[in-house]
Amino acid sequence: MTESNLVVLSAGDAALALDITGPDLPRVLHWGVDPGLRADDAAQVLDAMGRTPRHQAGSLMPSQGKGWFGRPALTGHRDGRVRPPRFELAEPVAVRAMDGCGGAVHVRALDRGAGLALDTELQMTEQGVVRLRHALTNTAAGTYTLDGLACVLPVPAHAVELLDFAGRWARERSPQRAPLRQGVWSRESRRGRTGFDAGLLLAGAAGFGFRHGQVWGVHSAWSGNHVQYAERLADGTTVLGGGELLDAGEIRLADGESYRTPWVYFATSGTGLDGISRGFHEMLRARPRHPATARPVTLNIWEAVYFDHDPERLHALARTAAAVGVERFVVDDGWFRHRRHDRAGLGDWYVDEEVWPDGLRPLADHVHGLGMQFGLWFEPEMVNPDSDLARAHPDWLLADPERLPFEQRSQHVLDVAHPDAYAHLLERIGTLIGEVGIDYLKWDHNRDLADAVHDGRPGVHAQTTAVYRLLDELRTRHPELEIESCSSGGARADLGILDRTDRIWGSDNIDPIERQAIQRWTGLLLPYELIGSHVGSAPAHISHRDTELAFRCATALFGHAGIESDISGWSKDDLTALTAWVSAYKQLRPLLHGGDVVRTDHPDPAAWVHGVVSRDRAHAVFAYVQLDTSVAENGAPVRLPGLEPATRYTLRVRPELSSPEDTWPAWARRTTAPALTGRYLAQVGLAAPYLANRPGRALVIEARAQPAAAPE
Repeated sequence: MTESNLVVLSAGDAALALDITGPDLPRVLHWGVDPGLRADDAAQVLDAMGRTPRHQAGSLMPSQGKGWFGRPALTGHRDGRVRPPRFELAEPVAVRAMDGCGGAVHVRALDRGAGLALDTELQMTEQGVVRLRHALTNTAAGTYTLDGLACVLPVPAHAVELLDFAGRWARERSPQRAPLRQGVWSRESRRGRTGFDAGLLLAGAAGFGFRHGQVWGVHSAWSGNHVQYAERLADGTTVLGGGELLDAGEIRLADGESYRTPWVYFATSGTGLDGISRGFHEMLRARPRHPATARPVTLNIWEAVYFDHDPERLHALARTAAAVGVERFVVDDGWFRHRRHDRAGLGDWYVDEEVWPDGLRPLADHVHGLGMQFGLWFEPEMVNPDSDLARAHPDWLLADPERLPFEQRSQHVLDVAHPDAYAHLLERIGTLIGEVGIDYLKWDHNRDLADAVHDGRPGVHAQTTAVYRLLDELRTRHPELEIESCSSGGARADLGILDRTDRIWGSDNIDPIERQAIQRWTGLLLPYELIGSHVGSAPAHISHRDTELAFRCATALFGHAGIESDISGWSKDDLTALTAWVSAYKQLRPLLHGGDVVRTDHPDPAAWVHGVVSRDRAHAVFAYVQLDTSVAENGAPVRLPGLEPATRYTLRVRPELSSPEDTWPAWARRTTAPALTGRYLAQVGLAAPYLANRPGRALVIEARAQPAAAPE
């Protein structure tokens, strides 16, 4: 809605109110839970929130010249000379707003003295998520060097706690929580990829949890160097911000040239972290390019065979996979020339004639004949020094040619922004897609970008945009192709890469206890259908921890499910159990990949409760997972959130997804299933399973709404 000088965008339970009085840039008066603003509230809101002309709190581009002394959103210079920018509207603010449905604002502003033009796009999606980006144009003679350009939104004073993530290989997105104090809390990635610790940075009211409290979050949709930060000034003004993290001299704009930031996403919720998830998940599912088909059960051969490729063995593994219900068979690393270990061959994208004398087409045809899709692993952005490619084209490395960076994983980075390197990758991958019959690419990225130099200048921005362009071109040429983003596991999981790919690999660690946490926090931003989650071997290959098959299956269920083990050697009983799990996943995936993710703020830190509830609240599945031994002898009641309060639900344990029956509570063993209201299940709950001393066990509960009683 718009009235006078007030613009209000609202959708879901969120609202954003902008003062567009001018001549300064619009100022955010409110961003948070929708307070029910109406068109005739305009004058009162502007009076109540203040019209002080010099105060920059809430400005879409705050500047010191107008009284802002926080981290600048825009920094740059002209060969060391500066004229601090003070933008003013160049034309009326363009508004496309619809009550209750979001909308968009476009702002065109100029600083003629500084020789800069700014175009700002602010959109609120129908799900209440705000996304913001700026485009800066040099309108004067000479070069303008851009040092930084961030997108910021204000949060209120009662946001007093921060939640963000630490992380490393095999333990992505480990939560850390702290008070929001005065100063800047900045999370920055300079590794040339999103990072194991990246995702959302969140600020919230005291004690916020999964199901309660007001929360605000920011996410930079960029797969290269980036920043997300929270800042509280001495006057109490607080902002969340994000954007690309630029290196010195990386963006130099000649007269007429522009730089556009990545989209920075902002979400808010009055119902805790689950509300943040709901907004992002619904927004992602509404995308035109969101995967439209059921997410196929995927078997990846990496932990089954590693580099020991043998055509006969893989043909047999494919037959076993098809027999248990697998729908996609992916050949991982090791299929190309010289690749018998990870120290050679990377970049030589030709099928190894010694291992595969007839090529990969016979295996792909065999897989297709069994009714499965065929996938193949690539790591296009990297190269081993011991490779034909590196020996032939040392000038294609993303590095100073006279001083290479350290080798990481026996790899260097290929400069995808180099036109010849780009053309080579496009030809090689495109040719193999056609020759082999590839339905799916697993696109890996296994080392950090260190000392990234492109044509003598910092090269991470050019590399990131070139990779985006390559992915876009492959998808245009092969519209049925699906692509997975993998980066040493989950180190490139952001909304920029997901504009071009169909899922991310959650982590190289598929120990189910570790994966419970990784998937919980990755799922804060991404819905389950975008997170690859596989049943592995016992013991797990990375942690060497042994867990029961039921727990591995219950963990992998809540994701884009798959298998990563040599199941051709499994026992008959285990294959029977695996087949039953695959069948259950296929039955439940419309719910898992279309419903609302819910998580209980469970009082026992040794056990978690989470689930998915259908949008109509008629069907739900929940998991109680024991991660450690509990202090109490009896587990806390299992509360099931998100159901319709007045509706009565019939409950049952899914045995093919749960630990043995001797761990079930008494109610689950009765022949007559309990039927309780959603309010009772959320507030009181059910007796916990007998798992206090048995980590690595799970109970999966299905709930179905009973039909409403017919009127008498």
